[in-house]
Amino acid sequence: MGVAKDLFVRYREIIMYLIVGGATTVINWGSYYLFTDFLSFELNIANITSWIISVTFAFFTNKLYVFQSKHLDMKTMTKEFSAFVGSRIFTGIIAWILFPILLYLGIDRFIIETPGMLAKIITSVVEIVLNWVLSKYFVFRKKPEQTE
Repeated sequence: MGVAKDLFVRYREIIMYLIVGGATTVINWGSYYLFTDFLSFELNIANITSWIISVTFAFFTNKLYVFQSKHLDMKTMTKEFSAFVGSRIFTGIIAWILFPILLYLGIDRFIIETPGMLAKIITSVVEIVLNWVLSKYFVFRKKPEQTE
């Protein structure tokens, strides 16, 4: 096997999490940009709405591509979805609290001509780290018989 393939096999979950997390972040930031710059949403409403859209995308992509939870039975899907949404609500609450605090502290800088984007970026980094920990060790944790 080539070096790149060896590294991918060894670190597949982290690499896939970064790719899916990057796509989720693009969806989150992109929808925030759309809501603020084109639809004139209030900043906090734009933040919450972009969060809801990105969490929905993140559940399916993390389930299938990152943590490879292939169980599609209703009981497992309901359990995973509930735990995923619950963990995202937890990190979402942290973001909803952190975002206005950062704005209040003056971290309301424009980036790509979008108000509050620096606060949005800082908030997103905190969320990404917490989301990985919760997904890995709580939502999609594998039972001993599921590990390979």
